[in-house]
Amino acid sequence: VQLVESGGGLVQAGGSLRLSCEVSGFKLDDYSIGWFRQAPGKERRGLVIINSSDGKSYYGDSIEGRKVYPVDPVKDRFTTTRDKVRDTVYLQMDRLTPEDTAVYYCAALWGADYGFFYEYKHWGQGTQVTVSP
Repeated sequence: VQLVESGGGLVQAGGSLRLSCEVSGFKLDDYSIGWFRQAPGKERRGLVIINSSDGKSYYGDSIEGRKVYPVDPVKDRFTTTRDKVRDTVYLQMDRLTPEDTAVYYCAALWGADYGFFYEYKHWGQGTQVTVSP
């Protein structure tokens, strides 16, 4: 199981970026992909999941329950999609602010996840996103 993120970089506040997470060694129908971020000196936080079974997006702050990871509210600005032909998951980020500056990770979990209720075992290396004022 491998995941490789790309697409990070420097962007001005108000701008957009699209991150990619190319996966190999498994099928997106079998694994949920979660997007996370970690700012300097802070804990890793969940953003949004694209679920294995239905391919739908589930935002960390949209469903209540005992979560393994703290979550950030990004529903109004971030969108995740998957391309099963290219074995790639995307995170579209709009209206970025300096508070979005972090290393962004994608991670894989076998089976369904609707709200960061499980520990993700497989991680990419991360990609840096920096938003200037």
